Amino acid sequence: MVFSSLFFVFFFLVLNIISQVVLRNPRHKNIAMLIFSLVFYAWGGPRYLLLLMGMAAICWVGALRIEQTRTKNGHKAAMIITVAACLAILGIFKYTGFFLTTFKKFTGLPEIIPQIALPIGISFYTFQLISYVVDVYRRDTEAQHKYWMLLLYASLFHQCIAGPIVRYKDIASDLEKRTTKTGEISRGVSRFAIGLAKKALLANGCATLADTLLTGTAAEMATVPATGVMLSSLAYMLEIYLDFSAYSDMAIGMGLMCGLHYRENFNYPYISRSVTEFWRRWHISLSMFFRDYVYIPLGGSRCSLGRQIFNLLVIWSLTGLWHGASWNFVIWGLGYGVLLMIERYIIGRDRWNKVPAAISRPVVLLIVYVGWIIFRFTDRASLEVVLKGLFCMNGNAFYSTSVGITFKNYIFFLIFCCVACTPFGVKLMEKIRGAVSGKERLRSVLAVWDVIYPTLLLVLSAMALAGDSYNPFLYFRF
Repeated sequence: MVFSSLFFVFFFLVLNIISQVVLRNPRHKNIAMLIFSLVFYAWGGPRYLLLLMGMAAICWVGALRIEQTRTKNGHKAAMIITVAACLAILGIFKYTGFFLTTFKKFTGLPEIIPQIALPIGISFYTFQLISYVVDVYRRDTEAQHKYWMLLLYASLFHQCIAGPIVRYKDIASDLEKRTTKTGEISRGVSRFAIGLAKKALLANGCATLADTLLTGTAAEMATVPATGVMLSSLAYMLEIYLDFSAYSDMAIGMGLMCGLHYRENFNYPYISRSVTEFWRRWHISLSMFFRDYVYIPLGGSRCSLGRQIFNLLVIWSLTGLWHGASWNFVIWGLGYGVLLMIERYIIGRDRWNKVPAAISRPVVLLIVYVGWIIFRFTDRASLEVVLKGLFCMNGNAFYSTSVGITFKNYIFFLIFCCVACTPFGVKLMEKIRGAVSGKERLRSVLAVWDVIYPTLLLVLSAMALAGDSYNPFLYFRF
């Protein structure tokens, strides 16, 4: 089950919201939410629900052990064992095939590589549980003594399969004492409607364009004109932001409807003036996880230059691997690591910040654009063909009539998608609200608009989902 399905929006989610509004006792709300979350996760494969429940049990026992252990060594050992168990489970399911395939290239063994299906969302809930265990170890939060409450935290359907990565300490109070408020329900519905529209009306359209122009075998893609490769790559760049941020918008909105407050996960990364800024705006919860639980414990920037470089390479290798078990993700991650080191140690952040935005923003966009090409293709042959295709090095043409027609058909859609990747709409509404703040009649018009626009977005999204069977889910590899 995915958020961008009619069954989820008009049946599952509606029933969930009704249960949260009708039930007054926080304990009853949580029990109902746990049932909905377990049903939601089991929808895609009941056997993987047992894995989620098992990992939650390991972390529940581990955190209690950490809290109860009096000796410093025992305290740390309990944390290390629990975190290692979580990472081992993640490694078995996500990286066994990758490591064995790599090993086989050098040794010829093993003859048969086991095919292990990847449980949906395993990277998200594993990192959430690890953050909980480490925070208990650091005494940043108290251990949860009720197993079912920790399971609720790990399985919350709002963010279990597509993020953001939510820390237990950020919502512990909400889980224990939450209430549903009319104002928050209204804001939550609006935020969910915006996210659903991003996914159904924009991201899915970008996906159609990206996959129509550039798909198939490496040999087939070698014949695509350079302008077709460029257009497809642009569509993918727009798709991955609009799709990923849409799921975060919907998760934040659903949380508000139920009295849960999740942090922002995206902050218009495509307006960034540096690679450093891009990663402060892109998938914020993942960047903060690696910063707080890996980079700083390794020594961060409070160590020698050589150690700083080592720490950064570790972080960006892990960032790449987190996104997928393939070498292209490692290259993608390390590439960003190298660029960040160039910004920090060679150019200097102060010097780069003085570069006019008219120059720095296009440069960063070009870097991100090429990065998404590397990210997109997991096999080397396809990646090489596409990169060469940008410069007509496959013997492919630069332009074709069919690509021109496709571009003309999509030009206004692409312009709208580009605008949707910026804060233009938000700033425009802020200015309008500021201009009418002292005018009662116009404020009433805005109040009516605040009711109309989420309803309109939901209707348009429903029409798009009902009429279009192409509704890809990008996060299967996570």
